[in-house]
Amino acid sequence: MKKNAHATLTEVARKAGVGTTTVSRVINGGERVSPKTLAHVLRVIESLGYTPNEAARTLKGHRTKTIGLVIPSIADPFFSSCAEAAQAVARANDSLLIVTTTQNDPDAEIESIKVLIRHRTDGLLIAPADSHGSALLNLLNRIVIPVVAIDRPIYKSSCGCVVADNFKGARVGTSHLIEHGYKRIACLTGETSLYTIRERIKGYKKAIENAGLTPILDTSVTDYKSAERVIQKLLAGPNPPDAIFALKNSTTIYTFEVLQKLNVAVPQTVALLGFDDFELASTVRPSISVIEQPVENMARIAAEQLFSQLLDAPKGTPHDRSKPGEVFKLDTRLILRSSCGCTA
Repeated sequence: MKKNAHATLTEVARKAGVGTTTVSRVINGGERVSPKTLAHVLRVIESLGYTPNEAARTLKGHRTKTIGLVIPSIADPFFSSCAEAAQAVARANDSLLIVTTTQNDPDAEIESIKVLIRHRTDGLLIAPADSHGSALLNLLNRIVIPVVAIDRPIYKSSCGCVVADNFKGARVGTSHLIEHGYKRIACLTGETSLYTIRERIKGYKKAIENAGLTPILDTSVTDYKSAERVIQKLLAGPNPPDAIFALKNSTTIYTFEVLQKLNVAVPQTVALLGFDDFELASTVRPSISVIEQPVENMARIAAEQLFSQLLDAPKGTPHDRSKPGEVFKLDTRLILRSSCGCTA
């Protein structure tokens, strides 16, 4: 029989010789339906090509089986990996992941969340552009669906969050460079409004302070040109750095390219350590030592927490915001390669 993409629940019931209530129960898991009837109705559904009307089900209080993921960029390997891991969890829970990007713009973030709310997503995963943003906090306090923050917390909210221990990772990385004997360690970064970057700067400064050294921090690196300007200025100074700690994968790449262009020997003249691993870090020469974040684990745990909240709440009931969400802080890992002075 030719399948009809627009077959109705009533048509399924008529062909199966059962009531519409029985068909509805089959669609929603088969509770209180005999195995024989369940198998028969499922065969009829297959033969007619019937698909439940999710919009109608939503209006009746059913879930849409969609969750939203709000991230800065899908082009960033970190967040594309997050999306892959979250999608796997969504698929395992028979749900669709809808991804929107903000470019770390708080206004774009608010609009993205509003669009996802209008589409009645069951819950949200958010990497907030501003962890302290009052507009974001006010919006989240008004919505009734569960929200879990990823990579960055949402302060003063009841939302759970999954983050890496950025402070400890940066402290460990800086301490490793100090143990190699480097004394003039420059820290390069940008986007200091982000929680992750602020935590990494604190970790760098703590290790420098503990060693009795002087911090060399430049927060103006946002692209290749700015990296080139900063590094040329540092190398031309009276006390050029003997090591560079880059606090983001893109900054690490810019720094490596500038040092190559200037024919600066790595690590003989200037050592290099990056925060965040990236695809070519192990294949370039010299290979680049990095602080690796547990990206897939962060996204997986965040998505699992979201679905745990959805499954715990009865259908159609608002999320209980009186209970603070769980906070997970995951360890980073120092991967030793050649650019810091270690043998890969």
